[in-house]
Amino acid sequence: MNFGPAIKTCLNKYATFSGRATRSEYWYFFLFLVIVNIVASILDSTIFGDMPVLYLITTLALLVPSIAAGVRRLHDTDRAGWWLLVGLIPVIGTIVLIVFFCQRGSVGTNQFGPDPLQASITSAHMARV
Repeated sequence: MNFGPAIKTCLNKYATFSGRATRSEYWYFFLFLVIVNIVASILDSTIFGDMPVLYLITTLALLVPSIAAGVRRLHDTDRAGWWLLVGLIPVIGTIVLIVFFCQRGSVGTNQFGPDPLQASITSAHMARV
């Protein structure tokens, strides 16, 4: 999955906490969040000075889809979305989540649904036929 389709997928699944998300989908969306927050911070400092108005608006607007993408990414590694709460543990929790998010998803269908990579390979193969 490329940058544009990953963002579109995550925003279309705004509050969808079921299913699975590939590594590329999650990390491209994470990159999008970082870029949006940097741009919002720059615009805030230019327009509002010390008040982070745009940064807060963008963070609140993208909070639910970022949590949903994280939950779907954990589902891809065959873990429950509740593992996202381990991020509340300072430093160690963040490291654990990064490791989980970087792991390859389980091959084939797991308890959270079909393998999204297998579905994309099948659809690409069918398009060639």
